[in-house]
Amino acid sequence: MSDAATPMRGLYLVTPDWDDSARLFSAVEAALAAQPALLQYRNKSMDVTRRLNEASRLCALCRRAGVPFIVNDDLELALRVEADGVHLGRDDGALEGARDRLGRGRILGVTCYNDVSRAETVTALGADYVAFGAMYPSPSKPQAVVATPAVLMQAHRRCTVPIAAIGGITLENAAPLVAAGADLLAVISDVFMAADVAARAAAYRGLFDDATRPAMP
Repeated sequence: MSDAATPMRGLYLVTPDWDDSARLFSAVEAALAAQPALLQYRNKSMDVTRRLNEASRLCALCRRAGVPFIVNDDLELALRVEADGVHLGRDDGALEGARDRLGRGRILGVTCYNDVSRAETVTALGADYVAFGAMYPSPSKPQAVVATPAVLMQAHRRCTVPIAAIGGITLENAAPLVAAGADLLAVISDVFMAADVAARAAAYRGLFDDATRPAMP
């Protein structure tokens, strides 16, 4: 587990795959004004130079805003830009090696789909948070494994690290996920496609201010 002291609770912004880097930087800067818990750079482009340039710029924006910066699926890129952490899926490399290379001061997040047992395993290997989803149909991953609020409740009871929910989350459908145990709400479209990115991001704070946490056994 990381030694990072940043509490992981709230909105977990994930960047959209836009071709326009200037548009991306502008939208992220606006969203960071809402002080999300984390920001993840997610880009499946094979253009290595573009990914490096975007990640470097986004990392700088996050540093200035005081928001931890996470790179999706690419440990080498995360290390190169000195990101605050990396998020890995099932096929993104050995977790033991990732934890060792990141060191104790950076964040390691792991996708667990709908598998609470996997979450327990990766926590033991050093994950700092575990992510479940898709909670709802997702425009970013239409074929994603489906998870449910019941999975979040099980994870809340059985896991010792923060729990992230991802997939099709909007301000209107997020409250049951927080009530079920989600510490983090990973959101792309509902924030970045909003008419007012900063206001939409800030609105998520109210979900956590008013949340009722599930009872522990």
